[in-house]
Amino acid sequence: MAQINCIINPLTQTSSTNIPTLPSFNPKLPLIWPWQKVKLGPMSVSPIGFGTWAWGNQVLWGYEQSMDAELQRIFNLAVDNGINLFDTADSYGTGKLNGQSEKLLGKFITEFPGQKRIQDDIAIATKFAAYPWRLTPGQFVKACEASLDRLQIEQIGIGQLHWSTANYAPLQERALWDGLVAMYDKGLVKAVGVSNYGPKQLVKIHDYLKTRGVPLSSAQVQFSLLSIGDDQKDLLDISNSLGIRLISYSPLGLGMLTGKYSLSTLPRGPRGLLFGWILSGIEPLLATLREIAVKRKKTMSQVAINWCISNGTIPIPGVKTLNQAKENLGALGWRLSFDEVLQLEDAANQSPKRMIQNIFQTRSMRSWNKSNSKIVLERIKRADNIGIWKET
Repeated sequence: MAQINCIINPLTQTSSTNIPTLPSFNPKLPLIWPWQKVKLGPMSVSPIGFGTWAWGNQVLWGYEQSMDAELQRIFNLAVDNGINLFDTADSYGTGKLNGQSEKLLGKFITEFPGQKRIQDDIAIATKFAAYPWRLTPGQFVKACEASLDRLQIEQIGIGQLHWSTANYAPLQERALWDGLVAMYDKGLVKAVGVSNYGPKQLVKIHDYLKTRGVPLSSAQVQFSLLSIGDDQKDLLDISNSLGIRLISYSPLGLGMLTGKYSLSTLPRGPRGLLFGWILSGIEPLLATLREIAVKRKKTMSQVAINWCISNGTIPIPGVKTLNQAKENLGALGWRLSFDEVLQLEDAANQSPKRMIQNIFQTRSMRSWNKSNSKIVLERIKRADNIGIWKET
């Protein structure tokens, strides 16, 4: 793993034997001071962002339009407490609600009741789907312009490719990359990033964009205590080496790391099937999360999110209720110790089950490590100076 900077906060130590209930949330001071923000390309953003996958998704997350008022309260609460990074995608929203997540964010930004300077500081990270009919850079520019219309903003913070097509449509990949360049050159986005890219493909797009004068600012990947395999370790090391910020999606394992579910209390819908298969094999991890949460007077969710922060990533936990938003905010203002980070990772390694990886994630570069990182990078560059190389 990359170097972890941890700060012990002795004021949070406790010998309680029960996980504390979520306290009332009415902070009088900002949770995030300006000097606590992190660099993401040319922007300064909060140490965590809020994910909006559920905003419009009826199938997996049970979205209903009656939820919109609470979602707006969530947005306002987050911004009022220093959160300025929101992650979305042009494909978020099911059926006729496709794009609903971006539309809601646009509405909430426009109607935000606070100061305009705070409103202007909001950074939207949206992702553009690699649909098979998007075959030219111009089509990706049009997709970006459509997102700008839904978001009701003049410039997107980070324009991201939602996934790589290298594994199944390598000829389309260059159009995706050139689409990012075109968005950036036209000033439609402040920065560009990728999502679900494997280590080799990440190095390749970084180098290609560099030749076009476009810095690659971020790489979004499934990263959590349920998802810390070779892919994640390689990506973290490569990102740190190349100055790319790693964004952790699903930091709570779709909810499995919250402690709210068991084999007898599974969520409804497709998640229930997945949870039923995985929960039986992660008890060592859940027990350790529970132990540290009790000691820290935090919730298991807050510990799991803080672990992502302690690894130098920006986690973007999803939110669809005010209580979830308040709980996520409680992951800020403190830091796990180095020993606690290792304890959690040991427990994860002892747990036989892992999160299923995204089918669009390109594959791992198994040989990557800190000692040979420069050698591997040079080998990749020599092996493929031109064209697109399919991940193997």
